[in-house]
Amino acid sequence: MSEPRPKHFSMIRGFHLADFLTLGNAACGVGAVFLAMLYTATLEETYFYIAAALAPAAFAFDVMDGRVARWRQQHSALGRELDSLADVISFGVAPATLAFAAGMTGGWDAAILIYFVCCGVSRLARYNVTAEQLSGADAKVKYFEGTPIPTSVLLTGILAICAWKGRIGDELWGGGWSVGPWILHPVVLLFAVSGTLMISKTLRIPKL
Repeated sequence: MSEPRPKHFSMIRGFHLADFLTLGNAACGVGAVFLAMLYTATLEETYFYIAAALAPAAFAFDVMDGRVARWRQQHSALGRELDSLADVISFGVAPATLAFAAGMTGGWDAAILIYFVCCGVSRLARYNVTAEQLSGADAKVKYFEGTPIPTSVLLTGILAICAWKGRIGDELWGGGWSVGPWILHPVVLLFAVSGTLMISKTLRIPKL
């Protein structure tokens, strides 16, 4: 007797409410990337502001999915992986894309933004692997090793302030420095610091 054929969208049918909130997080991140590209094509600042505003929206989804999962006691390995993948987009790729759109387009800028995203990916991968080791007797993670990737919302906020002050593009704070063969905009060093803090093993942040 043949096995029953799986129903259409059978994977989605198995999602919990928290998983759909996580997808909301990912959708905000992708939307921010698209809007950043629209800004570079049109220089219409409204697109830049909306892209920046999607960062706190993604953060809200990120907070809600965890709370809903705990409330409904529906934690799963799938949910954890979904959360990490969504965070990479919303708090890694999207802020880096917005920074590039804001004028951090020099060779050193690009290298640092790539470094920032790679640190975020590494940070999330390490968390997924070590979450059980860091859990206490109640199976809850007590602290983060390194800063959580959603802290990049602060970077997005700084970019929004730069735009509001008219300090993006050729007017970026600190200007552009010629360092060897490439250009460096000093404000991009905030991304270097953020990425480095994310991959720190000695910095422990209590998980509230």
